[in-house]
Amino acid sequence: MIKKLRVILEDSVRRNVSESLLLSGGLDTSILALILKDLGVRFLPVSVFLEGKGKDLEYVTQLSKILKIDPIIVNVKIEEAESAIPQVIKILKSFDPAIPNDLVVYFGMKRLKEEKVTSVITGDGADELFAGYEYMKKIKDLEGYIERISKNLFFNSDPIGEAFGIIVKRPYVDEMVKTYAKEIPKSMKIRKGWGKWILRKAYEKFLPKALIFQDKRPLEIGSGMTFLRDYLASKIEDKEFEEKKRLYGMKFYGKDHLYYFEIYKSIFKEIPQAKIGEIICPNCKGGKKSNHCRICGYVEVL
Repeated sequence: MIKKLRVILEDSVRRNVSESLLLSGGLDTSILALILKDLGVRFLPVSVFLEGKGKDLEYVTQLSKILKIDPIIVNVKIEEAESAIPQVIKILKSFDPAIPNDLVVYFGMKRLKEEKVTSVITGDGADELFAGYEYMKKIKDLEGYIERISKNLFFNSDPIGEAFGIIVKRPYVDEMVKTYAKEIPKSMKIRKGWGKWILRKAYEKFLPKALIFQDKRPLEIGSGMTFLRDYLASKIEDKEFEEKKRLYGMKFYGKDHLYYFEIYKSIFKEIPQAKIGEIICPNCKGGKKSNHCRICGYVEVL
C-alpha cells in the first residue's frame, strides 16, 4: 500500500508539472519538492515569511541543502502584510479569521507574478485526504468523513492565483490520488499519534527523520504570519471591541477578526443573503454550503 501510494503520487506530479512550487517547508510540500527533483523537473520554489519569523524557515533551509535547490525567500514586513489585507479580503470575499494563512499564499503568488511565472504547485489537499489535522484523530468514522468532504474541497489558493493570472496545480487532489486516498483505512493514516502516517512512511527513506516526522503547523504559524494577529489587536481597545460585538451582533474570534470584518464591510457594504441550496450561517447570516462559512469563518461542530 505504501509503495503504491508513492507510484500514484509521483504519477500525479508528472501530470501536474508546473514552473514553480509554493514551498512551506512542511511535510506535504517537502515531498512534492523531492518528487519534482527526482523527476528532473526545473521549478522555482518560493517560501514566504513574516520578517524572517516562523519555524518553517529552518525546514526550508534544511530541505534546500538536501535537494540542492535555491528557493526565493520572500520576507514580508508587518506593515506590508497589513496593507495587503484589504486586497485579500476583496479577492476572497471573506473576513475569515484564517486570513493570515491566505496572506502567505498572496505574497507567494505576488512574487511569482513578478517572476513571470504562470503556474504553481501547492500542497493543498494532503491534510484533508490523509488526515493531517489534529481534530481528525477524534473522528470515529474517519473514512466516511473524508468521503464527504472530498466531494466539496475548496482552496483559497484558487481565487488568489486567479487574481494574479496563475494556474494552481494540486497533485494531492488529482483524481487518482483522491480515489486511492479514500481506500486507505484510518489505521494507515493515523498511527502512533501521527496524522498522515502513510505519507510519512512512504518517504521516510528519502528525507531526514526531522523533516518527515515534523508536527503539523498551520501555514500562518510556520511562516510567522500569526504575529500579525497581536499587531492588529493592538489597534483596537477592549472597550471598542466589546461595543462592536454588541453593535454587529456577531461572534468574533478575536480583535483581528473584527478588524477584517470592518474592512470587508467597507468593501462590500453588506453580507450577501443565502442563495438556493445554501443554508444560513448562524453567525454572519450569510449563505454557506457546509459546516464552515467561507464568509465569516464560523464553524459548526457536526
